[in-house]
Amino acid sequence: MQRLFSGKDLVRLIIPLIIDQFLQCFVGLADSVMVAQVGEAAVSGVSLVDTVMLLIINLFTALATGGSVVAGQYLGHREPERGCAATAQLINFTLLFSVIIMGFGYLGQNLILNGIFGKIEPDVMYNSRVYLLIVLASIPMIALYNAGAATFCAMGNSNITMKTSLLMNSINVGGNALLIFGFHRGVEGVAIPTLVSRSVACIVMLLLLNNRNNVLHLPHPYPFRIDVRMLKRILYIGIPNGLENSMFQLGKIAVLSLVAGYGTASLAANAVSNNVATFAVLPGMSFGFALLTVCARCVGAGDFEQVRYYTKRLMQAEYLSLIAMNLLVILAIPAVLRIYGLSDEASGYARRILFYHSACVITIWPLAFTLPNTLRAATDVKVTMLLSVVSMWVFRCGFSVVLGSYLGLGVFGVWVAMTIDWLFRAVCFVLRYRSGRWQRAVFS
Repeated sequence: MQRLFSGKDLVRLIIPLIIDQFLQCFVGLADSVMVAQVGEAAVSGVSLVDTVMLLIINLFTALATGGSVVAGQYLGHREPERGCAATAQLINFTLLFSVIIMGFGYLGQNLILNGIFGKIEPDVMYNSRVYLLIVLASIPMIALYNAGAATFCAMGNSNITMKTSLLMNSINVGGNALLIFGFHRGVEGVAIPTLVSRSVACIVMLLLLNNRNNVLHLPHPYPFRIDVRMLKRILYIGIPNGLENSMFQLGKIAVLSLVAGYGTASLAANAVSNNVATFAVLPGMSFGFALLTVCARCVGAGDFEQVRYYTKRLMQAEYLSLIAMNLLVILAIPAVLRIYGLSDEASGYARRILFYHSACVITIWPLAFTLPNTLRAATDVKVTMLLSVVSMWVFRCGFSVVLGSYLGLGVFGVWVAMTIDWLFRAVCFVLRYRSGRWQRAVFS
C-alpha cells in the first residue's frame, strides 16, 4: 500500500514542532525573568492581562485548527484548489473577527480591568491598563500568524512555522532586553516588543502564503468576499474546539483560585510545578499537532485504514519520547527546586507533585490529549468538545474541591483531580475511537 507519509516525512514534520514548542517555553521563561526586573506591580499587571489575552488567542488557535483540518482534508482528497479557497476563507474570517475582538477590547477596557480583575492596587491597575492598550493592537497580528502557521502545518511544512516563530520570539526577547535594561522602560518595555514581534511574524507569514509554489497559498486574484459554505466547514471544527479551549482555561483559573487559599507554600509549589510540567508534556503536544495534520490528509483521501495506522505509529513514538523526557524531568527536579529557592515545605509539595505528574504523563496523557486529534481530523468535534468540557468541570474542578479541601490533600489533591480528569477523557476517547463512529467525513 502507498503510504501518504513516509518515515522521513513524519520526522520532517515532528522535529520542527518539538523545537518550536521548546523555544516558546524558554522564551516565556526569559520573558518572566525580565518582567520581574520592572517590579511586582508590572509582573502582576502583565500576568492579569495575559490571562485574558490567552483566552482570546486560544479562540483564534482553534479557528486556525478548523481551517487547517479542512485544507488538509482537501489536499488528501486531491483538491488543492479548494484547499487554497479554504485558506483564503480562514484568512478573511480571521482578519474580520480579530478586528472586531480588538475593537470590543478597546471599547470595553474598563469592563476588563474593573469587572474581571476586580479591586486591585492602583499601581497594578495602571500597569494593567498600559499593557492592555498596547497588546490589544496585536490581536489581528497573532491571529493571522496562527492561521498561516496552521496552514503550513497542514501542508506538512512545520519548518516554516518553526523559523517564523524563532524570528518572532527573538524580536520579542531582544526588544524586552533593550527597552527594559537599555532604556529602563516600565511595562511598555514588555508590551511594545510583543506588538512589534507579532506584527513582523504576521507580515512574513502572509508573504510566504502568497507564494504560489506552495500547494496551499493565497489565491490570485484574491477572493475578499466571505464564502459562507466554506466558512461553515471551518467553523464546524473551529467553534467547538474554541469553546473547549476556552472552558479549559476558565477551569484552570477557577482551580488556581482554590490553590491560593491553601497558603503561600502551596501556591509557590503549584507555580513551579506548572512550569516544569509544561516541559514534561512538550513532546506530546508536538505529536498531537502532527497527528492532526497527518490524519486530516488521510481522512481527505477517504483512507481510514491509514488514519488508524498513523494514529498507532505516532502514539507509539509519542510514548517513547514522553518516557525519555520525563526521566530527564525527574532527574532535574533537585536542581530545579534549588534554582527556585523554595522553602522546605513548598519543595516537598513540588517534589511529590512532579513525580506523580510524570507517572501520569507517560501512561494517561497521550490517550487523553493526543488521541482526540484523530477524531478532530475526522470532524468528530462535537463529541470531543462535550466530553472535554464535562470532564473539566466535573472531575478537575469538582474533585479539586473534594480532594483538596474536604479530604485535606491540599495542592496535591488538586493535581490528583487533574489526572482523574485525564483518565476520564482517556477512557471516553478510546471507546469513541474503537467504536469507529468518528469515520464520517463528507466532502461537498
